[in-house]
Amino acid sequence: MKLYKAEISADLEFSFPDELQWEELDRQGVRLPMGMCFVDLIIEREEYFLLIEIKDPSNFSAPEKERKKYLAKLMSNELINNELTPKIRDSYTYMHLMERDTKPIIYIVLLGLDAFDNVLQKGILSTFKDRLFNNIRNECDQPWKRDYVNDCIVLSVDGWNRTFKDWTIRRLSNPNP
Repeated sequence: MKLYKAEISADLEFSFPDELQWEELDRQGVRLPMGMCFVDLIIEREEYFLLIEIKDPSNFSAPEKERKKYLAKLMSNELINNELTPKIRDSYTYMHLMERDTKPIIYIVLLGLDAFDNVLQKGILSTFKDRLFNNIRNECDQPWKRDYVNDCIVLSVDGWNRTFKDWTIRRLSNPNP
C-alpha cells in the first residue's frame, strides 16, 4: 500500500494499492513551466486518466476565520474561475505538449467539507459540478472547440471513500481531541 499525503496544507492521507499507476503532477521542488498551475494527482487507468485536485477547507489546524473565507470562495465562482478551471486547463495543456493526452480525461475535485454540516455540504455539492464543468468548457466569449475534459466529478471525503473503496482517504487530525 502506497500512502500519499495531500498537499502541504491538507490534512488528508490517501492509501493507494501498490499496482495503481499514479503521480503527483503539482510536485514541490520540481521545475514547472512558468505561469502554469497543475492539479495535484494523475491516476492512469486502462481506459482514462483521472486528474485530481484536492481542496481541504476542513483542515482542522486552519483557523475558523480561514474556513469561513474558503466557504465563501466555494459558494461563489471564485474558486472555480481562479483556481480549478486554470489548473485543469494547464494540466491538460502540459499533458498534450508531453504527448500524454492519449485517453479521455475525467477531472475530479475532492472537497474536504467534513467541518461543515451536512445541509451545507449538500448545498455546495449540488451545483458545484455543473458550475465547474460549464466554466471549463466556456472560459471565454466562445466555448472551446475541443472538449478536453470528458467529465468532472466533485466529491467530499465521504463521497470519495464510497466511490473509490480501494483508494481510501483518512483525516490525519482529530477534530475532537
